[in-house]
Amino acid sequence: MNLIVSSDALEREGKFSNSELTAKGEKRARVGLSRLETLWFNTGTLCNLACINCYIESTPKNDRLVYLSHGECVAYLDEIAENELGTKEIGITGGEPFMNPDILKIMETSLERGFQLLVLTNAMRPMMKCADGLLRLHEIYGDQMTLRVSVDHFKPELHEEERGANSWEPMMKGLQWLSENKFNIDVAGRTRWGESESELRDGFGKFFADHKISVDAHDKKQLILFPEMEDNNDVPEITTACWSILDVNPADMMCASSRMVVKHKGDDKPSIQACTLLAYDQQFNLGNTLKEASKPVSLNHRFCAKFCVLGGGACSVKD
Repeated sequence: MNLIVSSDALEREGKFSNSELTAKGEKRARVGLSRLETLWFNTGTLCNLACINCYIESTPKNDRLVYLSHGECVAYLDEIAENELGTKEIGITGGEPFMNPDILKIMETSLERGFQLLVLTNAMRPMMKCADGLLRLHEIYGDQMTLRVSVDHFKPELHEEERGANSWEPMMKGLQWLSENKFNIDVAGRTRWGESESELRDGFGKFFADHKISVDAHDKKQLILFPEMEDNNDVPEITTACWSILDVNPADMMCASSRMVVKHKGDDKPSIQACTLLAYDQQFNLGNTLKEASKPVSLNHRFCAKFCVLGGGACSVKD
């Protein structure tokens, strides 16, 4: 690819407009796939909520990513086995995954194949409608399965500021049910209200204790605090020099160890996006097979900078 582009032209195009060079003409950072540690299935963007700052814009009407079927997911599990990729974890996200009619079958097959399973949920009515199936899977597979519940803030009014009126009590019912039945639980909160990390962890810790929720707020795996990812934020572009300047290891980026399977509305088969945050951007669509999707990823999006490199965010947390 020809990298000879005038600095004036790059400045006119603006940030995140050239996959190889930044607006200042510096070489853009890239991340290679060192190992496929986690494969994510986005089971569809339909959700029972319409959260204000949902990075994937999930709503009860958004079907830009249609439901993945059990058979489509199995094809990727087969590819992992056939190519001995060594993948350890299957992550399931949405939308609200428990709205997908095949969700329990997808979960069960992933568990049967020996993967650790992480399912992201708002723990509301769609999950509770699957309660009997979840109890059965928990009885068989136990700690092999973790459910990560979105609790944006430990104060109900702030949680509902993000998720909408009347979203707190149904979430609490599901969260307490999971805890009472001794499921492995993680919680995902947000940092949008300006508290320090220690203030948030202390506040969540009191909340968990008061409601007898079996989550350790000071364990960064059990309570994950996500930075905000508004599209209109002005963030710096990440160059190859940034790794040493920021003392950040590219191997710690999500796209160094994970990929996400999606099915865009109108497509006849699923494809693979570079990460969980960029479900629609076609420059991050890496093909239809895991082999195709093993190519390096150019960090040509503000989420790459804001969430991953500068925010230290990751959807799957290393032990």
